[in-house]
Amino acid sequence: MPRYEYKLVPAPQKASRHKGLKGAANFAATLEDVMNAMGAKGWDYLRADILPEEVRKGLMSRTTTYRTLLVFRRALPEGAETPRARVEAPPLRREVAREDDAPAEDASLANLFAPAPEEGRKESGA
Repeated sequence: MPRYEYKLVPAPQKASRHKGLKGAANFAATLEDVMNAMGAKGWDYLRADILPEEVRKGLMSRTTTYRTLLVFRRALPEGAETPRARVEAPPLRREVAREDDAPAEDASLANLFAPAPEEGRKESGA
C-alpha cells in the first residue's frame, strides 16, 4: 500500500496578470500556474479546503477568518522514511468514560464529590 506525504498551499487571493485575460479567466490562469508549478515538482492535486483560523484582532479580541488551502500529495518511494510532522497534531476528541468502563466501586455523584477516605484511619465509634 503506497504511503503519501502532503503539502498544503494557500490558494491565490488575487490574480496575477496574464496578457489578454480578464476576470474569471485571469484568476483561473493564476490558479493553473500554481497547480502546474506543484505538478512539475511531483505533487498531485487532491482538493481545496476552507479551514478556520483564529487570529488576533486588536489588543484583546480574536476573530475567526477562513483560509482556502490547496491540498497536494505525492507517493513516497518504497523504503523511504516517513516525513516528520512540523507540529504535534492535536487530539481528535476527548475520551469520555462509558458506563461499562466505570470502576467496580459505587460511582454515584454523591461519591464523586465526597472526600476520599484516608487509608489506615480507623472508623470512629469502635
